[in-house]
Amino acid sequence: RIVVARLLRRHGGTLPQRTPLTAGASTAAAARDALLDRMAEPPSLEQLARELGTSPFALLRAFRTAYGMPPHAWLTNARVRAARRLLEAGTAPADAAAAVGFTDQPHLNRHFTRIVGVPPGAYQRERARTYKTGGGGRP
Repeated sequence: RIVVARLLRRHGGTLPQRTPLTAGASTAAAARDALLDRMAEPPSLEQLARELGTSPFALLRAFRTAYGMPPHAWLTNARVRAARRLLEAGTAPADAAAAVGFTDQPHLNRHFTRIVGVPPGAYQRERARTYKTGGGGRP
């Protein structure tokens, strides 16, 4: 043990920073861009993998590594972010839901409430009240 401890002290150190594989990162970025471009009617995982020339498993792994979640969860979050912008611009919740690719307003309500913490209508009313009283701007 003493010899190993001395060797580690003399030659040991921190491991070098691992850089992500560029092929996986570029595949994940291409998948993200494709999902953003076709948010209202996104491709399936299999279809997206085929378009990018990879397997669904490799795409899923690369996407999760790059963005911390699978493509479907990322797309849901992106849709909610887009819906927030539409609601802030005065779009009705049902129209915002359709514009960002949710099947209907209850579908938007469920995900919006889970992610933002309040239903879309309440969010829109509060944002409108904030802008009217001069407290506009993003939180």
